[in-house]
Amino acid sequence: MEDIRIHNLSKEYFTTAGSVFAVRDLSLSVARGSVFGFLGPNGAGKTTTMKMLVGLERATSGEISINGGNPSSIAVRRNIGFMPEAPAFYLYLTGREFLQFICDIFDVVSPSTQIESVLKEVDLLGRENRQIRTYSKGMLQRLGLAQALLNDPQILFLDEPLDGLDPLGRAEIKSIFLGLKKRGKTIFLNSHILADVAEMCDMVGIIDQGKLIVCDTPKEITGNHRDLEDAFVHIIKEKRAAADQETTI
Repeated sequence: MEDIRIHNLSKEYFTTAGSVFAVRDLSLSVARGSVFGFLGPNGAGKTTTMKMLVGLERATSGEISINGGNPSSIAVRRNIGFMPEAPAFYLYLTGREFLQFICDIFDVVSPSTQIESVLKEVDLLGRENRQIRTYSKGMLQRLGLAQALLNDPQILFLDEPLDGLDPLGRAEIKSIFLGLKKRGKTIFLNSHILADVAEMCDMVGIIDQGKLIVCDTPKEITGNHRDLEDAFVHIIKEKRAAADQETTI
């Protein structure tokens, strides 16, 4: 069963200099209970795609199905969690106050119990009563993940969730992701840390200049290359060289 299905998805921006496609004719699907890694260079269209998937951006054309519904639906949004690349917080709230605010938005049943649960899961217990302005980058990442988990979503969209974490923190967060997968959750994530992607993800899609280049298992994409990062660099360079050659013909 597919939790995420995208068909011919495009996002076009119009400027005084003309139109620009951030995403063009993107099609892919993500199976329920799997971890999908969405990779690409900066500016490739990853974040734009994720914003369309969670309903923060409207697609120019194409179809999106999230758990059988449209991301504009309130019912669908109640069943997803989203962690943006740079989460914004009310810095003078404490971590607990911020999570209570998110619980109020989602009308979470037994909010105190759920807050305690996610604080423990992301290892912020004991620091939840500090003002957010005192948090380190790693603690902010953990708080961003905590708010994405509060409504116990079926599908998680995570934009650079490992950014700012030290190796121990990354290992702990990866363990959380694998635990969520065992509980049948679906995770769609962006990351530049390709070793972690290779370790966690069942499937990987690589996008460049708004177009999907390849979508396969980490093992198949890596092939004879040293690792997934080496394969990623080779695929991007090969694709751009081919595009440049077409342009000059």
